[in-house]
Amino acid sequence: MTNQAALLASSDKMTNADWWRGGVIYQIYPRSFQDSNGDGIGDLNGITSRLDYIASLGVDAIWISPFFKSPMKDFGYDVSDYRDVDPMFGTLADFDALLAAAHAKGIRVMIDLVLSHTSDIHPWFVESRADKTNAKSDWYVWSDPQLDGTPPNNWLSIFGGSAWQWDTRRQQYYLHNFLTSQPDLNFHCVEVQDALLDVARFWLDRGVDGFRLDTINFYFHDKELRSNPALAPEDRNSSIAPMVNPYNHQDHLYSKSQPENLAFLERLRGLCDEYEGRACLGEVGDAQRGLEIMGQYTDGDKRMHMCYAFEFLENKPATAPFVKDVFDKLNSVASNAWPCWAFSNHDVKRHASRWNLSDAAARTYATLMMSMRGSACLYQGEELGLQEADVPYEALQDPYGIEFWPEFKGRDGCRTPMVWQAQDEFAGFGSSKPWLPVSNEQAKLAADRQENDPDSMLHHYRRVVALRQAYGALSNGSQDNLKAENGVLTFSRSLGSETVFCAFNLSDSEATVSLPEGVWASIGETVGGASDLSGTTTTLAPWQCCIAAKKG
Repeated sequence: MTNQAALLASSDKMTNADWWRGGVIYQIYPRSFQDSNGDGIGDLNGITSRLDYIASLGVDAIWISPFFKSPMKDFGYDVSDYRDVDPMFGTLADFDALLAAAHAKGIRVMIDLVLSHTSDIHPWFVESRADKTNAKSDWYVWSDPQLDGTPPNNWLSIFGGSAWQWDTRRQQYYLHNFLTSQPDLNFHCVEVQDALLDVARFWLDRGVDGFRLDTINFYFHDKELRSNPALAPEDRNSSIAPMVNPYNHQDHLYSKSQPENLAFLERLRGLCDEYEGRACLGEVGDAQRGLEIMGQYTDGDKRMHMCYAFEFLENKPATAPFVKDVFDKLNSVASNAWPCWAFSNHDVKRHASRWNLSDAAARTYATLMMSMRGSACLYQGEELGLQEADVPYEALQDPYGIEFWPEFKGRDGCRTPMVWQAQDEFAGFGSSKPWLPVSNEQAKLAADRQENDPDSMLHHYRRVVALRQAYGALSNGSQDNLKAENGVLTFSRSLGSETVFCAFNLSDSEATVSLPEGVWASIGETVGGASDLSGTTTTLAPWQCCIAAKKG
């Protein structure tokens, strides 16, 4: 493609206001993507230097994890200034340059807004904790102790222990659903909502294409501070917190996911709708009702554009029956929801390791991801087939892993530096020792090595993304006739006159698949799909797919 043709193609991509519907979003964890200045930490200029690589994947947008000013107790998810870039990542001018360069290549930019809580050194909290009468005294969730001095209720922090921390200045407890240094904002205070919407407007005015909204269902708490009920052992799962964490012992009815949140989400959506082509992606953290909440938050055109729950981010392998169960439940509790699926991200063990995938299986799941109804998130390095890195205890940075070691090793293993050059000392990440060690096993799968191999995982991801974007039925069509039989998942995607049949053998055994009535042409051969569709059935090797378009 000539430079002029590339510019025209990029321009066309940027004119579709509904780009998010069925779009493919590439998540970047900036600390670990590319270090441009040799300090061992990735930065915004590093991302800019890798935009050609990102564009080559064919994705619609990037989502950049937080780069705001922060004491980095939770690596940027503890914000001390929403309107500025932390110096370790660069400057606002660097962000503006990144945004302009991405847009020139047809890549939209979503940023990660952490609205449920701030850092405890944020000026808002410093003022709020000073006394009980200041102008921001109710901007955070404060409560008197019970008569015996204990916290007001039984709510637990995801990072371990009580969700309440005693503050000697006010002689009250404040709520923190995560670290004690991450106090929760009080969304029942309209001034807080207004201030956060002003933050969103600041970045929308700057030109961002949308937001990934961290812990979107944690915004509101129960005003009466009622204690959460116990959760039966058989109902516990590890999708939100590891099983060794007592957080799993509660049904979090009152500490999050409150009905008042819907009105705020409508305010946020209304703000975004003032700007053409913007989109909101919400993270729904709930182990029991994630799909139902996703449905509520994306229902109609006045709330979030899309949300993701944790069904495919937990340890349970995505077998054919399990995928069918997820979609059946979604259709039952939230038929109008617009999901955004992810298999890996910065908070969970990489799915290649979590599900113990062979190379063939990893390729099939990549094709499945690009074939399912909804939008899709890819996490940096996923396209290289990276396994989870083994980070020794002495090198751990994640407070979550340090707290629950060794049964749970935290999130550092999925956050190690991106591997660009196999033979470089630090795998091309930067010129000096990085903040987390480079994995030698991951370095063997570096991008430069895969770039020269047309059969590599990297090229497979490029092909499946291209396939999705070549067929409207795959990116934005309905999904019907979902079945799971003998380890094979089948369904049809339809949009207008276009119908695509999808079959995935998610097993180690050969399988025979019946083709729907009609005449079919294989469109999946470039991604290893079955090609012989001349009869009424086709045979799939272990971990093979069939992607076929209906003729006539």
